[in-house]
Amino acid sequence: MPIRIASLTERISANGQALHRAMMSRVETYGAEHEPSDAEQALIEERRQLKEERDKRLAHAMQPKPTAAERLVRTHHPQAKDKPRAKKETKETMSDSNADPRSAIPGPQPNRPGPTGSSSTSFSMGGKPDFETVYRRPMKK
Repeated sequence: MPIRIASLTERISANGQALHRAMMSRVETYGAEHEPSDAEQALIEERRQLKEERDKRLAHAMQPKPTAAERLVRTHHPQAKDKPRAKKETKETMSDSNADPRSAIPGPQPNRPGPTGSSSTSFSMGGKPDFETVYRRPMKK
């Protein structure tokens, strides 16, 4: 069971006080030769776990920490993806106004016989460009 407290000193102190009260209560009630109660055993076990966790944290804090340059070199820098290029799309439609009057687009001369045409061109850029900045430590000679 992990204990998630930044400082264990206060928890160890509070546990020690509760354990001392439990021991004094047992000695006054039953005598010094009587076995510890279940509550007292639980306090002893909790105190042992708190001290182990404190020792683990101390050992972890004493390990060497990476320097700022080492952290930059170890940072994951993904490779740049292929950048999307501008796409040009041209659509041309031809329709015969005599074939289907509903498909003809009304213009300034609605009864004009013959084919009508329309053309559209659109440019589209891909998504946002991918930027990459890589910091590397200079090689020592």
